[in-house]
Amino acid sequence: MTRSHNKKRNIGVIYELLLRHVSSELIEGRAPEAQIALDILQKRFDRNTEIYKEFRLFNALAKSTVSDTSVAAAILAEAKNAARRCNSDDLNKEKSILIRDINYKINNDEFYYRKIPEYKIYATIQNLLNDWRKKDFSNLSKMVQSEGKVIDWLLLEKEVKGVEDHVTEDVDSLVVKIMKEKFNQKYGDQLNEEQKDLIKAYIFSLSQDTGESIKEKLSEMKGDTLDNLSELEESTENQTLLEKINSVKDKIKNEKIEEVNDQTISRFLIISQLKRELMESPDVR
Repeated sequence: MTRSHNKKRNIGVIYELLLRHVSSELIEGRAPEAQIALDILQKRFDRNTEIYKEFRLFNALAKSTVSDTSVAAAILAEAKNAARRCNSDDLNKEKSILIRDINYKINNDEFYYRKIPEYKIYATIQNLLNDWRKKDFSNLSKMVQSEGKVIDWLLLEKEVKGVEDHVTEDVDSLVVKIMKEKFNQKYGDQLNEEQKDLIKAYIFSLSQDTGESIKEKLSEMKGDTLDNLSELEESTENQTLLEKINSVKDKIKNEKIEEVNDQTISRFLIISQLKRELMESPDVR
């Protein structure tokens, strides 16, 4: 087992660093820069690549949760066999191209220095995959110790369980967390579930050609919000509240969704916030 660890070739670390980069660029209003990273993700993590195969395998160990030690051991054994079926030469070439894309297309001095909370276990998982693939038994006791750490990790309850079917379908809790912190700094409140779903839909729409899914999301949100406010309008006799409801309804009706950008999403986040405040008003009967 090697003592040092190259984070640039750790597929789990690189994937999360790319997601964090996308998040920060969107927050700062730099959509073209975010799109560059999304393009890299979509191209280099294509399901036909060795990188994608390793990423799926990595996630099976990093994201899954089991309740039984024997099941964890079985997962580890299957992961070991799958790692050895990988084409090492193609994988190394693909990782080199991925690193080159990041270095030359993103060219951000801070990229590799963002903190990954699970870095230690990610390093252990990647080192195991590497050594299983090389059938390196030079330090068998160290390998057994690392396998034990991964089994312990599999037994821990995690927020996100299982492995997604495709890289672009991965629920990006990191993106939501960072966007939430930025929104809280500006508006001093907590994102509700509707706002979280909207942010997720917008982020992943950037990697799609048409963006129709986010437009459908916004259209549905407009309709549902107007229905909710109409019901609220009928349930209260408070004149001040009624005026606020009418004001919000007018804003929603005038919102255009033909072209969706950061400003559009920001306005809909605010609309969602206003709706929640109205729905929770003590004057509602």
